[in-house]
Order: sequence, then structure tokens, then C-alpha cells
Amino acid sequence: MAPTQRDVVRTLLDDHGHTYAEEAGITLKDTPQPLYRLLVLASLLSAPIRTGVAVAAARELDRAGLRDPRRMAGATWQERVDALGRGGYRRYDERTAAQLGQGAELTAERYGGDLRRLRERAAGDLTEMRRELREFPGVGPAGADIFLREAQSVWPEAAPYLDSKALDGARRLDLPDAPAALTRLADGAEPAILAAALVRVTLDKGAAGKVLEHAGR
Repeated sequence: MAPTQRDVVRTLLDDHGHTYAEEAGITLKDTPQPLYRLLVLASLLSAPIRTGVAVAAARELDRAGLRDPRRMAGATWQERVDALGRGGYRRYDERTAAQLGQGAELTAERYGGDLRRLRERAAGDLTEMRRELREFPGVGPAGADIFLREAQSVWPEAAPYLDSKALDGARRLDLPDAPAALTRLADGAEPAILAAALVRVTLDKGAAGKVLEHAGR
């Protein structure tokens, strides 16, 4: 018997049910440091580079102590380049190192180092949140989507945030490409986890087939 759509979603979450923040070692909370580290991760992931490399680079920046805007801005350009390089983030390391410094300064100057103020300024308006996020150097539309996909676990007014990349994953699994329908099929799973799992299906060409195979067992 063919698996139901609910079976497919359950298997998807079993196989790929963790966020990119978790993968990068970020325990996401609605507090300044985790939100800033998520912004850095979103910036790294938005470049045309392998996801694993971006996550490794985020971990290296954290190991170097560059986990808040003050430390990031206070580090030298070379220190940021070196940390990115240790994570394998070499193709874009010089440009990204400069952008991280500029983004840290913007975080400090506009939001007092606290991205919760971005949320307050937007007053729950997703369009405004995306607009403000896109103003950070190196973030752009893709990075804004990544940030909000992950942040919806602590900014519930953004949920369910399933962007085009997540919905593409749903289509590959022959699932509905409507956020409300997908969250119903997820039976209470966090939308951030569902979104990350769907994105992994989009990024890994073989993932959809494996999920469908596992769901049919």
C-alpha cells in the first residue's frame, strides 16, 4: 500500500527533522546572542556554497569567540578570514569577512546589538522583517528567508514560514505546497523543523527518493 501524505511527512521529520541552527550548535532562544549567531549563519548559508561548509564556518566563528556583534566588529578582518578558512569557507572568505564586520556594526548601531528590536520595529509584519534583514550586508532575500525559517520557533508570529525553497521540497515529495496544509500533516511538529527538513530535500537530489522509500516500508 502506498504511504499516505502524513506517513511521508512523519518519515521526512524522522530522517531530516533538525534545524540548521541546531546543526551549527546554536540553541535558539529569543535573546540577543543566539539571534545574532543565527543572523551570521543565515548570511553564510545564503552564499552559493555547500551547506555543510557554511555550518562548519559558523561553528569556527563561535570557537573564535565571535558570537556577538561587539566581538565580531572588534575582530580584525584577518581574524574573521582565518576563522572562515578553518571551516572550509574559502571561496568567499575575504568578502564575507568584510560583510560580517559591517553587519555587526549595523546590528550595534541600529538595534543596540539586540535583534529583538528588529522584531519590535517590524511590529510583527513579515514583509517589514524581511526588508530590514535584507539590509544586512551579505544577507539578501535568501538569507532573510533562512533567518525567518529558523527564527519562527522563537518568533511565533512568523509561523508557519515555509518559503519557496521549502515548498519546492514539498513538491518533490508529492505533498501539498500550501503552508497550512503542510503544518496540518506535520501533526504539531515545529514549523521551523518542518521547514528545515523540506529544504534539505530541495538541496539533496537523492533525499526525496529516500524519504518516499522509507515511508513505504
